[in-house]
Amino acid sequence: MRAVFRLGFAGILWACLVRAGVAAEAPELRLLVIGDAHSAYERSAQVLARVDRFKAEQPGVPLAVLLNGDALEYGNSVARRTAGALDFAWFKALAARVPTVMNLGNHEPEFYDVAETVRRLEAAGLKVISGNLRNPANGQPYAPATLKLTLGKRELTLVGITTDRLNTYRVAIRPQLDLADPVVWGRANFPALLRDAALPVVLSHAGLKADRALFGAVPGGTLFAGAHDHLRLVHREPGGPLYFHSGSWLETVAVATLQRKAADGTATWQVEQIALRPEDPAEPELARQIAATLAQHLTAEETTVVGRTAQALSPSEAAAFAVAAARTAAGADVAVVGATTFGAGLPAGAVTRFAFDACVRFDGPLFAAEVDGAWLRRLVARCNHGPDTPFAARTGENLVAAAGPGEFVAGRRYRFVTTDWIAKNAAQYLGENPPELKEAGGLRLKAAVLQALAR
Repeated sequence: MRAVFRLGFAGILWACLVRAGVAAEAPELRLLVIGDAHSAYERSAQVLARVDRFKAEQPGVPLAVLLNGDALEYGNSVARRTAGALDFAWFKALAARVPTVMNLGNHEPEFYDVAETVRRLEAAGLKVISGNLRNPANGQPYAPATLKLTLGKRELTLVGITTDRLNTYRVAIRPQLDLADPVVWGRANFPALLRDAALPVVLSHAGLKADRALFGAVPGGTLFAGAHDHLRLVHREPGGPLYFHSGSWLETVAVATLQRKAADGTATWQVEQIALRPEDPAEPELARQIAATLAQHLTAEETTVVGRTAQALSPSEAAAFAVAAARTAAGADVAVVGATTFGAGLPAGAVTRFAFDACVRFDGPLFAAEVDGAWLRRLVARCNHGPDTPFAARTGENLVAAAGPGEFVAGRRYRFVTTDWIAKNAAQYLGENPPELKEAGGLRLKAAVLQALAR
């Protein structure tokens, strides 16, 4: 991934095509695709700088930004106190530069009701889509299911869907939601909406499991962006779509490029995953606004140092650190936590309460059980999926595991610990016949991680 920062985007793509033995012309268009940003103020100004860089590097190549849901985060105290002022400033700045589209996720109505959220997004300059989210009062969708987007000489047809899991939406707005099953809705509507599309694009915030069931409902060659699971992957389905997830918390962004081959004139999509690092340049005006807003709205408690790290941890590294802390605190052989429990990474050195809460989003009691080694081995094999995990091995649930050394032996008993969220949804996360989980002696997730930071 380091090579991404030494070369400009055009150089990277050209190098890839040369290695593949393909003669290529300049890109026809680019899409910067972001899912699950969750008010990641530590990187949003860097994204804006990246957009400016892309425009400067190849000013003749049309560019658009696609936000695939959950750009907002109620758990961010500053976002909550300001009703997302910095997020809407980011949206406005993006839309002032390039066409910007928002597919509604389950976190978009964080600060306003659904209709007002859509109105404010559109007022910021965004084009909003959402196919299977309707207003129960009148049966009408809050936003169009599809839109046409012209970039240069090309017209894209975009369709959006979101998750129907009601428990992932803020309690206060659940009465405003009539959510059609995304698989049922997609199979019924995708063929007609995308049949005549020259460049079909799907933005799905429904999760990998639902998306996989929809591959057969879209034309071959569709650009299909997934989100909601906080995964990072690129998969080209044989005869089907080019499918990808861009990760979460702006740890990475995905750049989809429509590249024409000089030999036969055909155009195909290519997707690059680009990591954002703390040292990357940030757009100055938004960076100043973020710093000033944080200084104004953070409380004394939130700026209190609650622990220290030896080095900065990326979001995925911080999640692994936190799960290992839960395992240690519970004296367990294995700990498993859902990846969406975690958000931002951790800075090097002092960690404030605000930074810590951005990293470990949710708290709750830890639950434990004694389990058989064979069952545990199967569970661990489903965890820690990264960009290189084979697509066939992906189950749709993004789990982070921390395990002790050695193999798990069938017939031998092991101590397994997890969170209350997984305990409450055990069949979904742990499969059929999950173990009987009980509270682990009053231990809680955040306390376990804070204890590890103190060490």
